[in-house]
Amino acid sequence: MGSGWAIDLGTTNTSVARWDAEAERPRLVELNDICRAPGGEDHLEAPRLVPSAVHLVEPEGFKARLGTWGMFRRRLWGRHGFIGRQALELNESQPKACFAPTFKQALSRSALTPLARLGKKQISAREVARVFVRELLVAIRAATGERLRDVVVTAPVDAYEAYRAEVQRAFHSAGVKRLRFLDEPVAAAVGYGLGLSRRRQVLVIDFGAGTLDVALVALTAAGVASGQCEVVAKAGRAIGGNVVDRWLVEEFCHRLDYPLREDADDESTRFWFRLMLDEARRVKEAVFFQPHDAFYLTPPEEMRAFEARIRGAARLLEVSQEDIGEILAARGLYAELERLVSQVVASAAQRGVPEDAIDDVLMVGGSTLLPRVYGQLEARFGRDRVRAWQPFEAVAYGASAFAADAVTQTDFIVHDYAFVTYDPKTHEPQYTVIVPRGTRFPTPPDLWQRQLVPTCSLGEPEHYFKLVISEIGDADAGPDERRFAWDERGQLHKVGGREADNGRLVVPLNEANPTLGYLKPPHSPRDKRPRLEIGFGVNADRWLVATVLDLSTRKQLLHEEPVVRLL
Repeated sequence: MGSGWAIDLGTTNTSVARWDAEAERPRLVELNDICRAPGGEDHLEAPRLVPSAVHLVEPEGFKARLGTWGMFRRRLWGRHGFIGRQALELNESQPKACFAPTFKQALSRSALTPLARLGKKQISAREVARVFVRELLVAIRAATGERLRDVVVTAPVDAYEAYRAEVQRAFHSAGVKRLRFLDEPVAAAVGYGLGLSRRRQVLVIDFGAGTLDVALVALTAAGVASGQCEVVAKAGRAIGGNVVDRWLVEEFCHRLDYPLREDADDESTRFWFRLMLDEARRVKEAVFFQPHDAFYLTPPEEMRAFEARIRGAARLLEVSQEDIGEILAARGLYAELERLVSQVVASAAQRGVPEDAIDDVLMVGGSTLLPRVYGQLEARFGRDRVRAWQPFEAVAYGASAFAADAVTQTDFIVHDYAFVTYDPKTHEPQYTVIVPRGTRFPTPPDLWQRQLVPTCSLGEPEHYFKLVISEIGDADAGPDERRFAWDERGQLHKVGGREADNGRLVVPLNEANPTLGYLKPPHSPRDKRPRLEIGFGVNADRWLVATVLDLSTRKQLLHEEPVVRLL
């Protein structure tokens, strides 16, 4: 077994995961001193992630200064910087020269690019990355008592060897003896539970704070074992959640007839603009789950007296989910997403991979939760192919499983699937689970088999045998199983976790065509004897198949007939 330690080194956030051998699953490690929101339960806050920000400091004391020398760096003596939430808090009101809000992109382009200044010394992306990795390992040791010596780090599929060499240099200088790299799409596939017993074509939509990247990759068991995948086609744009926040501030200020002063030389005005970006982000995330929220526009301090005379000290704008969608549509976000996906699909087709050969669509990054994004991909690829429930954790989880040598090659069903009946007295819906989540497939055709009595719900003879099959999202998920799910209208829900909307999310899959057989003769409502024997199983292509026998006529109405495709 490997160590099970994995780090997803992100542009905006970094996550640390460790394999839980007892539970046989990965878990995020919460680093209370530096993570976004220690003890936080808000899905969108991604509380356990660490901002990839660095506030550099001069090492104090002899041992700390000695720890900057090459041969002593691995001893992790003293402090060389503040990272994560601490770095953001130190630069909340006014960013200091020694502050680097991110470093990954610069490290991949040119490691010697200056990102900060400490005194009179320019600090390169290479040195910022070294300090971030060093202080991250110090925080891990403080929180867990363990000094990392063996770790898996994720890397973009288009990362050059120079980037990997820089990351390797940073980790080795901090005392890591064994460092393995894992392509991010491979990590996402493993994190989302894809079985790799066969070659799979996987479309990864990576939509974070800084970029929107679309990549079609081919995954094989041999490739995963080496931590790599084959890139079939790729496209991207510098559009992410940060750009969306800017668009929203501009539109909200326009609607409130307030002049935007982003480019003013005055520091207080620039600080005000950063506050308004945070407020726009809050509203954007609030309407993910609720119909509307209010954007509060507060003028800068020195403008407040003037603004109070003509407009009032603070103004608010009611914003709905539909408003956000319309703004993003007007800015061309959804058209750009469609263009990138179509570009990748077209390039793949030229290489012999048609669109219908794409097995799975993986959604990674917090911006995949924006209104209409899931619906757009679901409409094109189908609900059964889109995996979107853990955009923040999938990459880190997959890397941890890889680190522990615990990658399974067997597919399994992700959600519970059930049919619905109604209590004859209360008319309340009752769900009978026929395929529990975690089921390995293919299964026997009689995985679930029972004899049923037609309901005759209207008190009239039943001519048709109908069953509505529903997908049930994480009905029994524990407090650590926080996931996202979309209902049949494309509305986002939180399922699992302590702050979830409710215990379960039920999505009917075949309401438009629930008929599984015709009853000749019709079944009388006075006949309480079982009329039908029905069996459900899952075939090799993830289809729920039904076998139905009419016990009265001994006629087989269905034989392993596909009903709905499962996720």
